[in-house]
Amino acid sequence: MTPAALAELIEATWPPAARRQIGPFTLRDGAGGGQRVSAASVDRGFSDADLQAAIAAMDDPLFVLFPGRDPGQEALDTALAARGFRLHDPVVAYAAPVADLAGDLPFLTTFPHWPPLETARAVWAEGGIGAGRVQVMERAPEAKTVILARSGDRPAGAAFVGCHGDTAMLHALEVRPGQRRQGAGGHILRAAANWAAGQGARTLALVVAERNAAARALYDRAGMAEVGRYHYRKA
Repeated sequence: MTPAALAELIEATWPPAARRQIGPFTLRDGAGGGQRVSAASVDRGFSDADLQAAIAAMDDPLFVLFPGRDPGQEALDTALAARGFRLHDPVVAYAAPVADLAGDLPFLTTFPHWPPLETARAVWAEGGIGAGRVQVMERAPEAKTVILARSGDRPAGAAFVGCHGDTAMLHALEVRPGQRRQGAGGHILRAAANWAAGQGARTLALVVAERNAAARALYDRAGMAEVGRYHYRKA
């Protein structure tokens, strides 16, 4: 997956509430939906004045950069570092063919549905995924679903999956602390792939913080491969 394709996929399946242009910069209003939908990005070459205007237009300046997408990414990274913006929250993207992840699941362990049930909302809320992020899911314009996982007749986890073209992307995967390392995360991945296959998607992708070793180990075990990276610069 190219950096440009990854950026497009994230924007399409986890969209901001609003966008506006300041010269070559796109500024996003996330409306409480998290970093990805609240960060500015550069779309083409820029001047020092362009960058200063973008910074001045944000209350809490935050930029997202996709190395390798175009020369402007490296130029912006260098310019922001020179202004004292610190590297923040590197992210790793994973993907795998849907056919490799799909398969049978134990009876009643997962429940795809839309709109999200209150049970799924409660699971997310426990993990800090609040109403602002659920509103991002509601804005996603293409096919989408929530996967609710159950274990021992109790809610164990939840995730959101949205489609863009022939790729499905999983977001907001949360497993309750008392249910971790008991298979709920793997069940959600498989259920997401099963649902994606029904939508005609060929690839399932997701992103995870580089520091999240436990989640990355899950994706490695599932056979997903690293397909890209991005990071933020924060004032």
